[in-house]
Amino acid sequence: MMPSIFEDRSLELLLFDFDGTLIDSKVDIATSVNLTLRDLGLPERTPDEIFGFVGDGVKRLLRLSVGEENLAQYEEALRIFRLHYLTHCLDTTRFYPGIGAVLQHFHPVHKAVVTNKSLEYTLKIVEGLQVTELFTAIESPEDSSELKPDPGMLLRALDKVGVSPDRAIMVGDSTNDVRAAKAANMKVCAVGYGYGHREKVMALDPDYYCEKPEDLIDALGVNPFSHRSDANSP
Repeated sequence: MMPSIFEDRSLELLLFDFDGTLIDSKVDIATSVNLTLRDLGLPERTPDEIFGFVGDGVKRLLRLSVGEENLAQYEEALRIFRLHYLTHCLDTTRFYPGIGAVLQHFHPVHKAVVTNKSLEYTLKIVEGLQVTELFTAIESPEDSSELKPDPGMLLRALDKVGVSPDRAIMVGDSTNDVRAAKAANMKVCAVGYGYGHREKVMALDPDYYCEKPEDLIDALGVNPFSHRSDANSP
């Protein structure tokens, strides 16, 4: 058996994507998008359509939801969506089952949220779930150029915590997360329970793959820098 990360302290920082990795927020996002479209007099979208738009930030979410033929209403859609989402972002949004145990298991390790979600929404949800104290850093893009797969947010989190990339792991459900981690020269664990496309994620060869949140304890509970697990196994 490989040594525990707590024996040699190799792992110092876990970076987590937010939507689709820590939290299941898709219903509240879809509700807020459709309330926005209704207010604008535009056709509503099916939840599955909206789920497919999640992952690249609120601007792309609203641009795709409004549709290319209605982009004149895009700026107004952003304004209206903000009001609806701040009202509804905690209606059903919760940690995925098993995530609480994962965060507790790794309590000696620094943890950060690194998300394409706007900071305003991220902080409201983190505070509403009463878990602010669990995270050493919470990073959202300062501008559109910092959206993952750009590694800027990851590097900023590393800097804030004072950890080098070889002492950190990114955990996320999307190709953006895998690409960002590789660009930041850190290990990455992909998860299969979120919103990402499994085949596209696995094609990028993540260092680890977990089908369920609780699998993270076994996958990362050993020293992840002394071996490479079979990322293609469930």
